[in-house]
Amino acid sequence: MLDETDPPATAIAADERPGRAHVLAARDKKRAEAEAIGVDADYISGFVDRFYARIREDDLLGPIFAERIADWDVHLGRMKQFWRSILHNSGEFSGNPMVKHTAIPGLDSSHFSHWLELFYETLREEEPQDAATRLVGTRARMIADSLLTGIEMHRSGLSGARAGKDLPHV
Repeated sequence: MLDETDPPATAIAADERPGRAHVLAARDKKRAEAEAIGVDADYISGFVDRFYARIREDDLLGPIFAERIADWDVHLGRMKQFWRSILHNSGEFSGNPMVKHTAIPGLDSSHFSHWLELFYETLREEEPQDAATRLVGTRARMIADSLLTGIEMHRSGLSGARAGKDLPHV
């Protein structure tokens, strides 16, 4: 017989759901691997600050960002969440970057290539280890490829499916 203080049989604590322990362990492992090569939360925060300072002053990309970002502190906070989610699997970012980018008229491979070049330059300025540059740079390229491909498919259908194939590598 159940005591009235027992939770219903259908109520399972969030951390007790089947598979949840595996998810948390995988998240911890990914974060530990990144941190072992110097990609910790402080590194991500500093990198995002330096990279977007460079973006804001850039002749090609600065105006695109300036038209769309009213509060840089909020944007930088969101970008730090985004990169921690990408590099540490933190799960703290929620949003749809594809929607934001498809709404920008005229974005093309030249913008994404330039974004990546600035990203790589920023990475190399203070790389904790070569492995850190490869990890972060590879993820950045995958994101740029995905966004550019999504934009081109949105505009041109399947003919845009490999739009990011020629983007620079780290």
